[in-house]
Amino acid sequence: MMSRGDTRICGAPPADPDESAVQNAADVVDACFGQATEFFVNLVFGTEVQVPLGNPFPEDSMLWDGPLVVLWAIIAAIGFTIYFKAVQFRGFGAALEAVRGKWTRKDDPGEVTHFQALTAAVSGTVGLGNIAGVAAAISLGGPGATFWMVLAGLFGMCTKFVECTLGVRYRTIDENGEVRGGPFRYLPIAFRRLGRLPVAIITGVFAISVMLFGIIGGGMFQANQTYGAVQSAGATIDEMQLSDEEREALEAEGISVYELEGGPNTFEFLESELTALIFGIIFAALVALVIIGGIKRIGSATAKIVPIMAAIYVLACLVVILANITNIGDALSAIFVGAFSPEGITGGVIGVIIIGVQRAAFSNEAGIGSAPIAHSAVKTRRPVSEGFVASLEPFIDTVVVCTMTALVIIFAWPADYEASIGEGHDNPVGLTANAFDTFLPGFSVLLAICVALFAFSTLITWSYYGIQAWRHLFGKSEVGDTIFRLIVCVMIVVGCIVSFANIIDFADSALFLCIFINVIGLVVLAPVVKREMEQYFADRKAGRLMEDPEYIPGPEDTAAVTTWELRGEPGPSVGTGYKDADDVSGPATNPVDTVSGDTEAKS
Repeated sequence: MMSRGDTRICGAPPADPDESAVQNAADVVDACFGQATEFFVNLVFGTEVQVPLGNPFPEDSMLWDGPLVVLWAIIAAIGFTIYFKAVQFRGFGAALEAVRGKWTRKDDPGEVTHFQALTAAVSGTVGLGNIAGVAAAISLGGPGATFWMVLAGLFGMCTKFVECTLGVRYRTIDENGEVRGGPFRYLPIAFRRLGRLPVAIITGVFAISVMLFGIIGGGMFQANQTYGAVQSAGATIDEMQLSDEEREALEAEGISVYELEGGPNTFEFLESELTALIFGIIFAALVALVIIGGIKRIGSATAKIVPIMAAIYVLACLVVILANITNIGDALSAIFVGAFSPEGITGGVIGVIIIGVQRAAFSNEAGIGSAPIAHSAVKTRRPVSEGFVASLEPFIDTVVVCTMTALVIIFAWPADYEASIGEGHDNPVGLTANAFDTFLPGFSVLLAICVALFAFSTLITWSYYGIQAWRHLFGKSEVGDTIFRLIVCVMIVVGCIVSFANIIDFADSALFLCIFINVIGLVVLAPVVKREMEQYFADRKAGRLMEDPEYIPGPEDTAAVTTWELRGEPGPSVGTGYKDADDVSGPATNPVDTVSGDTEAKS
């Protein structure tokens, strides 16, 4: 707390005359953002729950001793898996059939095929969550955090199955032919019995949390770690000018090339706050050209290049893993042992579980409510078919790709990791880059390009998701949309000059607030999804999947508050092709375009 007469802003350190004005301003911004983060983190994660193990365990033994919101996400994912009888595994074959288009008809309503939806979603989720997110998890929780990330990904497959099934079931179209699906369509149905005002408050809080995550997690985080990747690439280029002995000394001492007396410093300017500010402005300007200026060529080019970058990243992981195949046993042992006997980690095993669950959710977005928005434009008459396809995403993203990244890091184990375990690191993407450089010298330069493209694509996508939340709160208008996009661009610049710890903490808070509200709605509507699932399996066994399914009644068929009543819109579209559906409003046909922000976004 500041003393009386203290004129420091937000508790920032006094201006240092030896530092630049930009550096001092950055310190003030970081301090103010830090205070806002502390408040929001306490609001979301402040309610903690203790679940004692009881006899025959010692009196102070706890099954859980951590935030309620994280426990809720875990319980829900496990509960869904039990309730749906592990459908993410039982339905793996059905998911592959749907992806191949085995049961797809040419006249199925929608715009994109199951395969297109999956590839778009995976290319969108394979990005900084897999690169910086895994590094952040390991730097905080050690190798054991990987085990809990993977486990959370396996259970998260079922959560994704439920929310994307509902996203398609309740999709609608407006007067302009724009597809609308996702939590803003099904949450009012889930909470309908509470009445209009509670429904409005709950969906309003959810919209605010989506906006905050879009701005912080989708904007500031991406910009911050993109600049971190650029810094790491510059340091790598300078390190390549050193002798082998000098490089070994750097690695042994865990210091930067710029801390080496007499070392090369061509890219040392990247360490300054002024350079970070300039980079942020340029990056924000490029994003603004797409989301505000509507320059589709840049966005379209990015959409084509991102899958290639994702493939290059996965290929690089495979090269490193195959080159170290004899060490994989030791690496897996480190993951398993660290999961149950972590050392130096706050909260012990439970602390590592929390870290793993948080990073898995950030990576695969299961339960947030973003995926149903993107999947609502798929061509299908059976909503559950897209649920099966969507369940593959956490498997590919978290179980496969995140594990690959973790193995690369564990094989290399840079000195920076050992020093940061339990404390975290201010540039996780740089730690991943260092790990790759150990086996593929100079790869961090290519990684910086991959990261920039991943970040750019994610920013465009989350600006769309954020716009949907903004419109839910303030209505649809060109002026309002432009104001939100300007806010995103400003925060991109800010993201390059504030600390990573504040950004990730704020983003996690918004993320789990989304999950907390969204999952409550999923639990309420789970019986509808289960009946859809059982019908699908029965029709699959009987060979009737090419026929229109029978309509399965849901809560929306009772007299209660619904989305369309609240906003004066038409009811659920029969774009799903039900035989006996009422309230026909036409098929959902025009997906939203990520580039202009006026048509459907890819995940």
